[in-house]
Amino acid sequence: MNEVCIFAGTSEGRELAALLTGQGIRVYACVATEYGEAVLEQQENLTVSAGRLTEQDMENLFSRKSFDCVVDATHPYAPLVTENIQAACAASKTEYLRLLREQSPLPQRCIYAESAAQAAEKLKEIPGKVLLTTGSKELAAFQSLPDFAQRVYARVLPVEQSILACREAGLPASHIFAMQGPFSLDMNLAMLRACGASVLVTKEAGSKGGFPEKAQAAAQIGATLLVIGRPPQAEGMDFAGIAALFAKRYGFSLRPRVAIVGIGPGDRDSRTIAADRAIREADCLIGAGRMLDAASQSGQLRFAAIAPEKIREIILEHPECRRFAVVLAGDVGFYSGARKLLPLLEDCETEVYPGLSSLSVLCSRLGTGYEDAVCVSLHGRQAGIAAIVAREPKVFVLVGGENGMGELCCHLQRFGLGGVTLCVGEQLGYPEETITRGTAEELAGRHFHSLSAALITHPSFAKAASFLQDADFRRSCRADGKPVPMTKRDIRIAALARLELSRDSLCWDIGAGTGSVSIEMARQCPFGQVFALEKQEEALALLEENRLLHHADNITVVPGSAPDTCQNLPAPTHVFIGGSSGKIREILELAREKNPKVRVVAAAIALETVAELERCRKDFAHSEVSCLTAAQGLKAGPYTLMQGQNPVYLFTFQGD
Repeated sequence: MNEVCIFAGTSEGRELAALLTGQGIRVYACVATEYGEAVLEQQENLTVSAGRLTEQDMENLFSRKSFDCVVDATHPYAPLVTENIQAACAASKTEYLRLLREQSPLPQRCIYAESAAQAAEKLKEIPGKVLLTTGSKELAAFQSLPDFAQRVYARVLPVEQSILACREAGLPASHIFAMQGPFSLDMNLAMLRACGASVLVTKEAGSKGGFPEKAQAAAQIGATLLVIGRPPQAEGMDFAGIAALFAKRYGFSLRPRVAIVGIGPGDRDSRTIAADRAIREADCLIGAGRMLDAASQSGQLRFAAIAPEKIREIILEHPECRRFAVVLAGDVGFYSGARKLLPLLEDCETEVYPGLSSLSVLCSRLGTGYEDAVCVSLHGRQAGIAAIVAREPKVFVLVGGENGMGELCCHLQRFGLGGVTLCVGEQLGYPEETITRGTAEELAGRHFHSLSAALITHPSFAKAASFLQDADFRRSCRADGKPVPMTKRDIRIAALARLELSRDSLCWDIGAGTGSVSIEMARQCPFGQVFALEKQEEALALLEENRLLHHADNITVVPGSAPDTCQNLPAPTHVFIGGSSGKIREILELAREKNPKVRVVAAAIALETVAELERCRKDFAHSEVSCLTAAQGLKAGPYTLMQGQNPVYLFTFQGD
């Protein structure tokens, strides 16, 4: 069985060990301390040896174990260890591979020193307290500083040896930070503020060592950044190169590691620690331009992309990158691109990191809960919001486009909802954040930023369980003096029960008349859409009037006769036929052609229509027919007489 030796005292060394052991390759990991052993994840195929090795110790180990190769993944500031590994490999005739840590660009205003001793000399000319982040081994070089014990604070590993080195150097306990890195920007800022340091001393340890976050913290707080340069490096490869070499040698494929990260409203303070870590560890960052600007680290490869297919393409085109982070606004589970992206990444190792949604941020600003809110995104959606607002006491809305919020207010006002209250949050999480309160009527003339969301409250909302009365609809007569047809309440309720609608059904109402069935459909399908077809001009005007009266903006009025007018309509899930003009079979055939699983309810009074519908039943896998007779009570002096209506036949058809 193959066995590889890795000097794994760095994060990339530990990552390489995990990659190889996961492929069934035995790894012998050498670390200098028990702490290094503790942070290595224990797993099958891994043997860990803790303790410092001399060159001779290494040579004896390599000769005894006959490793396939030795990977030097030691810290770039440990040149002596690298020299010993190289010499031991040469003496034992073992293949040597050097895993190089990438370098980060130095900030323009930093002070550069070639060694710790030179950095100490420069510090003698720079006033202020100092935060040393160079490790306990370098403390001796700084002991010559005047007022060393009062001026210097040291951040070291939380192991006994490091803390003992600090105490032997003369640092009091209050000047010692014993912590494991790398550290986030916020942590670096907090530590600089805690000790009042105006100088931060660091090695250029790359993004893996948290150098960008140190540089950003110093710049943000106005501290001087003093950087100790790297010693000359042996020739080698970066992580992607080493991983590709082993994949080719041992015959396994590399699966990219993709973190899908919700970064909340965009500001760093709103991101989770886990999200920050995933972003910091990524070799490549992908997302919308605004998201990249908010999250990218210096030295990272970055690509602006939104479409899931394009994101997948970028990942596959860059095998040199091991870790990717796709940054998304808000929360990955709340109207996010993650839903469409995840199925495209089945050949990747994916992790999902939630973030703060615009809903939670806005409600926190308003001091209200959101467990009772109905959430709607109007991105790519033109209709239905008025129907939802009319039925729900609290609605959260995401809008898109230039002044989408202003257009929403105008739309609500047009559909009779000008009195509902909106709390509009613009640019949530940014310095320009604004919260505006007012009714839809008051805000209809306002211009809002494209990054806007609103919480809409409607105290007098209509309860969803109720059916409308016939008197709730406006009626009128046609040119011949006859009233525009309307399906009466008892028949409407029976027909709707047979339709079995869902909240997001897509419905056709053929021969809509006054729109009584269309509006009841729209009320039952607030997240769906209803196409109301009608050929009579008087009925079309009445239909539009009732649509506005009942806030039914999820109804689209379609002038014309079926089935011709239906050709360009989207496939229905449900169809109600109240009037067919003698083309019942053609309508049924078109509906089933567009959706073989369509459910249809047709109402008939004339016996000829009943006969035709009966003949159509054999074309459907499932069908049933009912004959309903209803009578209304009318007062006749002191008596109540029942006035019967025409019997109505309801045919129900269900496709395969």
